[in-house]
Amino acid sequence: MAEMTYRDAINLALKEEMRRDPSVVVLGEDVALYEGSFKVTRGLLSEFGEERVKDTPISENTIIGVAVGAAMGGLRPVAELMTVNFALLAMDQIVNHMAKIHYMFGGQATVPMTIRMPGGGGSQLGAQHSQSLETFFMHCPGMRVLYPATPADAKGLLKSAIRDNNPVIFLEHELLYNSKGEVPEDSEFLVPIGKAAVKRPGEQVTIVAYARMTVLALQAAEELAKEGISCEVVDLRSLAPLDDDTIMASVKKTGRAVVVEECWRTCGLGAEIASRIFENCFDLLQAPVRRVSGLDVPMPYSRKIEKLCIPQAETIVQAVKDVVNGHY
Repeated sequence: MAEMTYRDAINLALKEEMRRDPSVVVLGEDVALYEGSFKVTRGLLSEFGEERVKDTPISENTIIGVAVGAAMGGLRPVAELMTVNFALLAMDQIVNHMAKIHYMFGGQATVPMTIRMPGGGGSQLGAQHSQSLETFFMHCPGMRVLYPATPADAKGLLKSAIRDNNPVIFLEHELLYNSKGEVPEDSEFLVPIGKAAVKRPGEQVTIVAYARMTVLALQAAEELAKEGISCEVVDLRSLAPLDDDTIMASVKKTGRAVVVEECWRTCGLGAEIASRIFENCFDLLQAPVRRVSGLDVPMPYSRKIEKLCIPQAETIVQAVKDVVNGHY
């Protein structure tokens, strides 16, 4: 095990998969000479050359369209979009082509490609560059959606994504790039797609979270433990498919659930998970499921107001206390 940043873990995953499989190629805006806007593709051009690491025009629809064609032709492209916000310019290729080709061709064609996209709020980048759009992709069948919280999961999930024969949306939270953690150095270390992880065992309340919200949930659980409240933290890791078994097993044990999401509350991921918990665990629940979500507003630029729009550790602490104390 080696300690490294979330950014470096993703970089290592890319290098390992490119060394392992010559069909893996990387393309996107500034991924080659500039080594990526967040320096995630650092060193790829020098090691693998311009045939496998391609700078593209500033056209997200074109980047994804080229990647779809390359995947159908036998390559395993990893397309980087500078931020998830720019994916809105490529939704036709993502939703109408990438996600549907395998089905529309009756299984005769596969699209083994990965789209990497940084996202999330908290960096004072304004309304158009601070969005959490994961539910947009979850809503569309035909592709997998992954959102790791730790460096180890970032490495293992990206390697699994690149090897998968299905199209994969791989999301990375911008505020996690400098976070550090232990990462297995084994080049065959993989994290299975569709499997959540219990990051902290507990007895009284299940906190379901993902990406940066998992980090905040763990901070909240630590604070709550000081007050004698035992929380189990479930990190989704994979948003599509969702690991219902792990979520339900935890809720059946604790009898209470708080679902934490950074995305907008209306039609959010938390609503889907809360609904599934009610459907599967209703008779065992000791309290209604509580949702902690981002506010339904365009993200403000002001740092203080932006913070109010995104769940914080203290927000999660209060939600758990409300559920435990019967304040619904």
